[in-house]
Amino acid sequence: MGHALQSGTGIGERAEGGTLPEATGIELIQPVRPIVLGFSQLGSESEWRMANTNSVKEAAKEAGIELLFENAEQSQEKQFEAIRSFIKRKVDVIAIAPVVHSGWDEILTEVKQAGIPLIISDRSVDVGDTSLYVTHIGADLYEEGRKAGKYLVDKMRDAAETVQIVELRGTEGSSPSIQRGQGFRDIVLKQPGYKMMASVDADFTFERGKEAMGTLLEQYGSEMDVLFAQNDDMALGAIEAIEEYGLRPGVDIVIISVDGTRRAFMMLGEGKINCIVECNPLLGPNMMQAVQELVAGRTLPKRIVPQESVYTEQMAKKETPFRKY
Repeated sequence: MGHALQSGTGIGERAEGGTLPEATGIELIQPVRPIVLGFSQLGSESEWRMANTNSVKEAAKEAGIELLFENAEQSQEKQFEAIRSFIKRKVDVIAIAPVVHSGWDEILTEVKQAGIPLIISDRSVDVGDTSLYVTHIGADLYEEGRKAGKYLVDKMRDAAETVQIVELRGTEGSSPSIQRGQGFRDIVLKQPGYKMMASVDADFTFERGKEAMGTLLEQYGSEMDVLFAQNDDMALGAIEAIEEYGLRPGVDIVIISVDGTRRAFMMLGEGKINCIVECNPLLGPNMMQAVQELVAGRTLPKRIVPQESVYTEQMAKKETPFRKY
């Protein structure tokens, strides 16, 4: 297989068409052979991640792109191995959903030296040279944290006493954990009357979320007013822990989550979650359009951000039937 940006590879030229970020309406001359995309997915730790994986696989099939898929199972080292295998196989494009934020300079330099364009999906990477990747497709994670903070400040604006907050963080060193947490703090902790009692790692999983919340309840009990969970799976685990402790999630403890999975929306409708900041996992169509644009020799925007919303209890009943994940 030849690289996408080399001549004489058998990849067709591109006709006029639409522009990103809308993944519709593009018109491409069909290539002589399928475009080959190597995708390193960071894991399968949450419902969000599984929806993201399914979106990529379905979009690749629909676009006629040959997808080489590797699940890194939360290991950066496994992602390095997958990327090197993609280089060896001379794929046309490589895409990665990075498990952590840092440590990518060397491996991405190898990709660039091989002449293979690279797409960052979902989470971001911290590299000294941003030319090591072509584009980053995914949410504004910092802004998600700010949205959560703005909701809380508005909801608790009439609070007579200090608002005591606990936070369940995602995977240590991951960009969602870092950026959502920072965005939330930059809104909430600049307001008088807000205190972060504790912030603990729960790795974006239901089990760790329940375990961590149980420990926090033993330590703080009803002193805590708010839980900010950096994803739905941790929030759902925390809800079980809160109920087992004898408190009412969404009433005794305000719960704010990020993602927007169907199960979380059901909890939103029941009043057990008060707010969900959406993080759209359905990035497959955008990724496949970006791949096709790259192969056609087009220049992509450095950042592609999907449309996302903030949902409250009052919106849950109307929105839940339309959730695709």
